[in-house]
Amino acid sequence: MCYKTKHLLIGILLMLLVSACGSKTTKDPKYLFKASMLVKENHTWYKAFVHFGKLIEERSGGRMKLEVYPSEQLAKEVEAIRLIRAGVIDMTISAGSLTNFAEILTFSDMPFLLKDTVAMHKLINSSIGKRIEREMIDKIGIRPLGYFQRGERHLTSNRPIKHPDDLDEIIIRVPNVPPYVVAWKALGAKPTPMAFSEVFSSLQQGTIEAQENPFAMIKNAGFSEVQKYLNLTGHLITWGYPLVGEKQFQRLPEDLKIIFMQAAEEMQIYEHRIFLSNESKVQKQLQDEGMIFVQVDKNAFMENGEKAIYESLSPEMQEIYKSIKKITR
Repeated sequence: MCYKTKHLLIGILLMLLVSACGSKTTKDPKYLFKASMLVKENHTWYKAFVHFGKLIEERSGGRMKLEVYPSEQLAKEVEAIRLIRAGVIDMTISAGSLTNFAEILTFSDMPFLLKDTVAMHKLINSSIGKRIEREMIDKIGIRPLGYFQRGERHLTSNRPIKHPDDLDEIIIRVPNVPPYVVAWKALGAKPTPMAFSEVFSSLQQGTIEAQENPFAMIKNAGFSEVQKYLNLTGHLITWGYPLVGEKQFQRLPEDLKIIFMQAAEEMQIYEHRIFLSNESKVQKQLQDEGMIFVQVDKNAFMENGEKAIYESLSPEMQEIYKSIKKITR
């Protein structure tokens, strides 16, 4: 190869390298969002956030991008809220754990409060539901982007639980949410607040004996490997808020705010569709994996737990509780 040819090839390679670097720089997003998820990649929440990320990146021409981190890789649930407020990360999903920051959030995750999903939708769309959303923005500094239905929560264990008397001080993991602790203590168990990412190993080691979650979370976490019975307590109908830091949202120019919020609406619709499709499938999968479904005395659980929760509330929250019961009956 002659000197001129070699020189020409080197020049072309250098130009290609510069061009590649230049194109990478132009594709770098101006607004990068990092989301912390407590669930694994096969959960509907994770899939919904990935869908949302694709929408905002495509519609903003690459000016916005979302990175989604599953299985509490970035932070545990409550810590994720603190990191969002500090501007370290940007997004997550939460609800009842926000009670640690604003008392009214207790109603988004309260055992024995709602009888079905119709009541849940009534509460979310009521004036109380709107107040909950305002307080998330004003008091906590996070913006709700809609809501994801979680499904009924049920108790898993290694002995059948048909009545509160069967609990017999069983050590049960609960989220770090006060009403959970109050309810399960009143029912006769020993509730132990614990991060979700620690539950599987704690069940495996016998540190705790039971846990409670919706069907999808039970499946997603692989609890059928360490728990035999799925007791159909249906003690809680709840939802989760996809969240973004308010400061992070307000940094967006107006055109990107519109794209962001429109994509959030589509994310909620998308998640709801795949949630409904997944809900019936996952029950059969859990049974196929060996879990035994146990019918329980729901009235006994309700009677023992509801009064204790009501009495644990502040006078202001007791009045709101009464209003919710009227709205959702």
